[in-house]
Amino acid sequence: MVDSIFTSGIAVEQVNKALAQMVDGTEHWVKGQRYIPSFYNEPAYIDLMAQMVEEKIAKDLAVAHLPSQTGIILMNHGCPHKAKGFTSGIEESQALYDRVREKLIYRFPLISVGWLNHQTPLIEWTQPNADLAARNLIDLGATALVFMPIGFATENHETLLDVDHIIHGLRRKHPHVTYVQMPCVNDRPEFLKMAADWANPQIAALLSEQASAVNPTLAVAQAQHSHDHGHSHSHDHGHHHHHH
Repeated sequence: MVDSIFTSGIAVEQVNKALAQMVDGTEHWVKGQRYIPSFYNEPAYIDLMAQMVEEKIAKDLAVAHLPSQTGIILMNHGCPHKAKGFTSGIEESQALYDRVREKLIYRFPLISVGWLNHQTPLIEWTQPNADLAARNLIDLGATALVFMPIGFATENHETLLDVDHIIHGLRRKHPHVTYVQMPCVNDRPEFLKMAADWANPQIAALLSEQASAVNPTLAVAQAQHSHDHGHSHSHDHGHHHHHH
């Protein structure tokens, strides 16, 4: 299960690499596949994100900070603006951010997206990154900042180490600000239930379809065949079946 569309592309690539290595020649042991795509537009997920932020603020920050002083950084998985032909996920991530922001903005006016980018040189990444987003909100008067990962369902290097590193840097410059690092949703029972709900129809579909045997050696023959003929003949066959 993958949360960012861009990562999904990489994940499918990894799965396919692994599958290619596990063929016994004649028939694939994987008899059927189903895939849960990104859940950026799932209302239950969006509600949970907003609810986690609101609960945290109510519990720890509301006593000392006004809502207008409470900055919220909703962190998305950084996307390069140009991903090699595969959707970069920017639009979906942006849509996810907009939806979660919508749930919170009436109570908390200081909200910014914060992209967790891999700082690779020469690649144009989504902006503002989480660090810049934080500094912008501090400039606008935030006395508390909540860092909430929305584009990640499970903790990883970015959500744990990078955010921690960003907060350390900010704390040196702005020691008067309170910083709160929120966990990803993967520990929440509601999320596990949600994910199961998304998976159930896919599992049912897998079980009900007569999973067809795929013979990977035929792929080679097929590619060879269409190459020899310059194009595939599969679409010509329709014309021969009109016997009344």
